[in-house]
Amino acid sequence: MNYEAKMFGREQRLEYSGEDLPVRRSRRWIWIVAAVLVVLGGAAIFTMGKKDAQAPKAGAAAKGDANNSQMPTVTVAVPGRSNLQTVISGTGSLAAKREMPVGVAGEGGLVTRVLVEPGTWVGKGQILATVDRSVQAQTASSLAASVRVAEADAKLAQANLDRAQSLVSNGFVSKADIDRLTAARDQASARVRVARAQLAETNARNGRLDIRAPEAGLVLTRQVEPGQIVSAGSGVLFRMAMGGQMELRTQLAEADLQRTKPGSSAQVTPTGSTQVFSGTVWQVSPVIDPTTRQGIARIQLSYNPALRPGGFASAQIITGSNSAVILPQSAIQSDAQGNYVYTLDAKDQAVRTPVVTGEVTDAGVSITQGLSGNERVVMTAGAFLNPGQKVIPQSLKKQ
Repeated sequence: MNYEAKMFGREQRLEYSGEDLPVRRSRRWIWIVAAVLVVLGGAAIFTMGKKDAQAPKAGAAAKGDANNSQMPTVTVAVPGRSNLQTVISGTGSLAAKREMPVGVAGEGGLVTRVLVEPGTWVGKGQILATVDRSVQAQTASSLAASVRVAEADAKLAQANLDRAQSLVSNGFVSKADIDRLTAARDQASARVRVARAQLAETNARNGRLDIRAPEAGLVLTRQVEPGQIVSAGSGVLFRMAMGGQMELRTQLAEADLQRTKPGSSAQVTPTGSTQVFSGTVWQVSPVIDPTTRQGIARIQLSYNPALRPGGFASAQIITGSNSAVILPQSAIQSDAQGNYVYTLDAKDQAVRTPVVTGEVTDAGVSITQGLSGNERVVMTAGAFLNPGQKVIPQSLKKQ
């Protein structure tokens, strides 16, 4: 029995150790796998929860980036106020301010010499050309001799009268003789005056044979040569500019003429030249041409060789100045309601601001109403904005 029992017990141990060991090992692996799956599942759940928590933040950030990318970037500037000059432009012809045509003032004759050329400065009464006076000189000599004869006769008549008056008291000469001698003396004196007047007239005529400058100034043209026969009907022989002063006779529109006043300063530029000359408006035409609706403003200029009468020139007349906001043309928009610009408020939102425009110059367009100069004005891209639209401002860099 013991043997059997031992054998039985051995068999039992063999049976337990041989059949139950694999079962235990398989169960162990099942638990290990289950534990790994639990760990992995927890990690996945944690990761998904974290992603779900970060998703709203990422979505909000993405939405903010999208909004920023949709806002337009515009150029803005604070224009301030500038001193703007009111300038009127015009064109016209250069001329002498006081042109003097010089011709034959006397009888005329054969021109013997011409003493000046165009561009010569002359004084008042200076001889410009001489005319042959050989015949007139002989006439003057004859009259001078007549004067001497008349003076001798008058001297003799006076002596006879004095002699007769000394004899009246002795009774040798009658009163009738005294009266006769007195009349003879008076006649002789009158003939002297006549002879002298005739001589003076002849000398004056001879003096007018020479062509002289009526006033001091600049000779502009010369239309006479030696050997030419001239007379009162010969026309203009010389043209002069009194004092050498020039002017520009500029044509202005009726509205511009109303704003132009004598004394206004002007800048004149001759055609084909870059040289600018300063002048002053000295006369504004009192009439308007009914055909062209224009008038003439005359700008006085000092003499300069570059200012040639008859030439063409342009003028910039300064009629005044005022303080105004000046904007580039790109900043001003227009529609059926009028002109306007866009300004930015404190939140960088576009605000439509109506404006009234004034003068247009090289510097820009002046704004007479609507802006103080302290606003942030949209300089570009204003045509693509809407009131209240938020923008990204970019300051304009000053050159």
